[in-house]
Amino acid sequence: MKLIVKFNLVLLLVFAFGFVVAGYISDRLLQRNAKQEIVENARIMMEAALAVRWYTANQIKPLLDTQLKYSFLPQTVPAYSANQYFSQLRKTFPDYEYKEATLNPTNPVNRATDWEADIVRHFRESPSQKELVGERDTPNGKVLYMARPLKITDPRCLGCHDTPESAPPTLIARYGGANGFGWKLNDILTAQIVSAPMQLPVQRARIAFNGFMISLAAVFVVIFLALNVTLLLVVTRPVQRLSEIADEVSLGNMDAPKFQLSGNDEIAKLTQSFGRMRKSMAEALKMLETP
Repeated sequence: MKLIVKFNLVLLLVFAFGFVVAGYISDRLLQRNAKQEIVENARIMMEAALAVRWYTANQIKPLLDTQLKYSFLPQTVPAYSANQYFSQLRKTFPDYEYKEATLNPTNPVNRATDWEADIVRHFRESPSQKELVGERDTPNGKVLYMARPLKITDPRCLGCHDTPESAPPTLIARYGGANGFGWKLNDILTAQIVSAPMQLPVQRARIAFNGFMISLAAVFVVIFLALNVTLLLVVTRPVQRLSEIADEVSLGNMDAPKFQLSGNDEIAKLTQSFGRMRKSMAEALKMLETP
């Protein structure tokens, strides 16, 4: 087997092993980074929703409080404003969903489903926990979610959620007096939940993974060709030429052409040593032929 064939076999084995290891590690890292990107986006969306809630509670509601005597305006409710904000945001980010899941809401739209209620109860049992990230199975595939608790810290909230008797009559007329009451200060009844299908980070990671592996393969091809050309020009051809001349000399053809290679590397030194050996052999033969 020729030297260049052995070299290429070893190079291919090393590359195959490195390609598999690099693919496995990069796939895990890209999947993790894609999930982290989704979670970071969810954090930004939650912070924006909190800002909208604060703006509604502190700057919009005080201006419209007098209107509550005549008709209930959902625009004065922070949760309503946050949901409206996210509805607009979904036009740009349709894969994300936002909900303020509540155990006992005034508006049935905000009522927590079974899995959302489990998250709210988890925060109630662990009040020191400020964030929860997880995955869940759905009929449409896995979903990645990020949740935060919403604690009742503003006494003004109890004006609408303490008892039906103390709530604005216009609110009762719109939603009834059966739900959304009995709230307590510093209680946790709601969880902000932003969710996105796992397909989203998987797709992003897959696109990045494919680009990385194609780039890695292209780099290997370039290195493979460069090493083969270098091996051919620097090692294989000089050694092959030296071997041909050595064969002729070994058969007694002392008139075989000389082969000289400039430089100071190992092949050049081997060529110079062979030249000196050939010269010494020619002189020895002449001495033997002299009577």
